[in-house]
Amino acid sequence: MRTIHRALALTSFLLLASLLPAGAQSSWHVVKTLHIGGDGGWDYVTVDPQNHRLFITRTTHTQVIDAESGKVLGDIPGQTRSHGVAIVPRLNRGFITDGGGSGAIIVFDLTNYAVLGRIPTVPDSDGIIYDEKTNHVLAVSGDAGVLMTFKPDIDPKNGKIDPPIALGGAPEFLAADGSGKAYVNLEDKDALAVVDLASRKVLARWPVVPGGHPVGLAMDPGRHRLFIGCRNPQKLVEMNSETGKVESSVPIGAGVDAVGLAQGRAFASCRDGSLIAASVNSQGLNVDQAIKTPDGARTLGIDSSSQRIYLPTAEFEPATTGRPKAKAGTFMIIVVAPE
Repeated sequence: MRTIHRALALTSFLLLASLLPAGAQSSWHVVKTLHIGGDGGWDYVTVDPQNHRLFITRTTHTQVIDAESGKVLGDIPGQTRSHGVAIVPRLNRGFITDGGGSGAIIVFDLTNYAVLGRIPTVPDSDGIIYDEKTNHVLAVSGDAGVLMTFKPDIDPKNGKIDPPIALGGAPEFLAADGSGKAYVNLEDKDALAVVDLASRKVLARWPVVPGGHPVGLAMDPGRHRLFIGCRNPQKLVEMNSETGKVESSVPIGAGVDAVGLAQGRAFASCRDGSLIAASVNSQGLNVDQAIKTPDGARTLGIDSSSQRIYLPTAEFEPATTGRPKAKAGTFMIIVVAPE
């Protein structure tokens, strides 16, 4: 089964590579691997571009890593099933979604990584971002089907989140336009929900066809574009954030989990070991490069100051059924950069 898995991944990679325009030159490549180790799985990566730090959830704890050396700067304990991190540097605070049990958001200090408090939420608290323009932390719960909001200066010990907003589907990840709207992937509905944060209402649910099962999401507010990573069909979709019109789409690899933007390109990280780089122009998306990464590198974080892309993964045990198990102590971060 492991041989078959690798063969399928290679076939997918070669198919994507064949879609590149003739004469296209590779401009991004793997420049280093940071060997981190430690226990636990992993989910989202959050980058602090000012201090070149990475915040990576590891199931029961969250590691803070120097993006250049790979040194573990801190390790925040006390989670049951951590998913994502949002940081608010001006308040020296970070926020971790813990989807285990009844759900919570862990508040911590960005300097010494001490836990400041635990805010009750709902089960399966997952994707989380900070919307600087509206000064709110936004988080979603897949099981509860809601968007949660609160101000980052919340009392970390006794504070309560705002009343959750029902989305009408199971959310995965989200983005904000800085003008009072949030956009949330609804994986089970093959749609994207548009939420007005002031009225706390869903304004629309836009289909992501020709993609489906949307998970990864990134936004370019200046161009009013959303970039949506879909698992079935496997597509990167470009959507107009004002009208919901799907402007274009391109095929991507299997098991996408995150999408990011850098240097005029949209990047989709896929579990099959492909990082798809697609340029954006007046004609729509165009696959420029299918960058080979190790299996399992399904999420990413992009440092906006250095333009480096960080993808966590590990070595895996041979699999007979289901998802392969990571080998103990092999957690690593793959670093991709432009030439």
